[in-house]
Amino acid sequence: MGEASAIELKNITKAFGNKFANKDVCLTVNKGEILSVLGENGSGKTTLMNMISGIYYPDSGQIFIDGEEAVIRSPKDAYKYKIGMIHQHFKLVDVFSAAENIILGLEDEGKFDLKSARAKVSEIGERYGFAIDPDKKVYEMSVSEKQTVEIIRVLYRGADILILDEPTAVLTPQETQKLFDILRHMRDDGKAIIIITHKLHEVLSLSDRVSVLRKGEYVGTVNTVETTENQLTEMMVGKKTELNIHRDLPVNTAPRLVVEDISCINREGATVLRDISFTANSGEILGIAGIAGSGQRELLESIAGLQKLTEGRIVYNDPKSGEQEDLRDKTPVEIRDMGVRLSFVPEDRLGMGLVGNMDIVDNMMLRSYRRGKSMFVRRKEPKDLAEDIIHRLKVVTPDASTPVRRLSGGNIQKILVGREIASSPKVLMAAYPVRGLDINASYTIYNLLNEQKKNGVAVIYVGEDLDVLLELCDRIMVLSGGSVSGIVDARTATKEQIGLLMTKSREVKNGEAK
Repeated sequence: MGEASAIELKNITKAFGNKFANKDVCLTVNKGEILSVLGENGSGKTTLMNMISGIYYPDSGQIFIDGEEAVIRSPKDAYKYKIGMIHQHFKLVDVFSAAENIILGLEDEGKFDLKSARAKVSEIGERYGFAIDPDKKVYEMSVSEKQTVEIIRVLYRGADILILDEPTAVLTPQETQKLFDILRHMRDDGKAIIIITHKLHEVLSLSDRVSVLRKGEYVGTVNTVETTENQLTEMMVGKKTELNIHRDLPVNTAPRLVVEDISCINREGATVLRDISFTANSGEILGIAGIAGSGQRELLESIAGLQKLTEGRIVYNDPKSGEQEDLRDKTPVEIRDMGVRLSFVPEDRLGMGLVGNMDIVDNMMLRSYRRGKSMFVRRKEPKDLAEDIIHRLKVVTPDASTPVRRLSGGNIQKILVGREIASSPKVLMAAYPVRGLDINASYTIYNLLNEQKKNGVAVIYVGEDLDVLLELCDRIMVLSGGSVSGIVDARTATKEQIGLLMTKSREVKNGEAK
């Protein structure tokens, strides 16, 4: 690890209104080093990185690059200081090739020389071990290939300081390991690399040092080889936290939801689900894994009545009456009127789950207003529920009357998950319920899901972190390209096995991969 500092922050402060996002933060990143930045939701990690990359400008404090004070007022200034940030959500033009996206926005006299650009892109790829086709269109690429284009784009511009925001969120274990090998190669080449991630096992396996923020303030930096997950979590939250996900054996299981050979076509006419079959049992957590865009969202929306099916059926076994009901082609309202309780935590929290301009109490009422028997809206029960969720899930908010849009993404997620679980479902479908949540809040959600399992609920959990899927779930169904490529026992499966299934489409009959 290099001794010379690449970037040094001194007393960096940034406030929005009367609330500090960062306060007097001091941080150093050395050349030839991978530094991980950890912190709870709202701890100021992203704001701090946005100031380094020129998206925000600090209210006070100093930034030093290679020992010289720097003024970074825009991303263009950041590139001048050889700083590049790779965001979690890629900023690429789908119809352009890799090489065209990489040189897009560069200033050049006369016409761009695509031939020399392709050669330079290939040279960078060979130098660090990237597999890239300069002429391949973005819309033809996998997620990992798009990420490669983003990284090479900042390297093409001469970046020596790279910031990566949740770089492994949508990668398979094999792709993650390959990315880590590349980052280590870049570190050995003298690059300074900053990683923002919530996955502590990745922090420990990849980084040289870890810096922790808490409530916008700098807590400290430790050498990775000298720390543990529990110690890092204690630094993040200020107290000792138990990180084990407790998983009991399923008891008194019974088929609650039986999905038989369903297929679905999107608005563009493309098949997004093909012959999906599985059973969700009461008292069990069924995990769903897959690369982003493999059909996870469409599957859950189909069950919730939000997607029309072209084939197959979805059978709900009512635990009270013992009767079977086919949910196909029924609207969400019809499904609720039948007494079928499907609670759905969507990926798009504000787009589908909550109304941003409404306060927390009103968002609680979205689940119950149709049951009102008078012209007047009763607010006491929703208010009590809102306050209970705020207290139980430690939602950071002034009060229950605060508009949801004013809350951080993590706190919005807590409200949504809390409301769905409070509706006492018989089937709980949760799509990425801990996305954007810090470690402490994530484990609170895992415990809530386990409580539902013990209460006899059939839980369907869609997640990105394979370690969590293997620890939390009883069975894991893997989707690849809109089809089921395998259903495995979570207690005996490995990450490598699931990773291979995520990249293959294989026929499955009776729960066994062929």
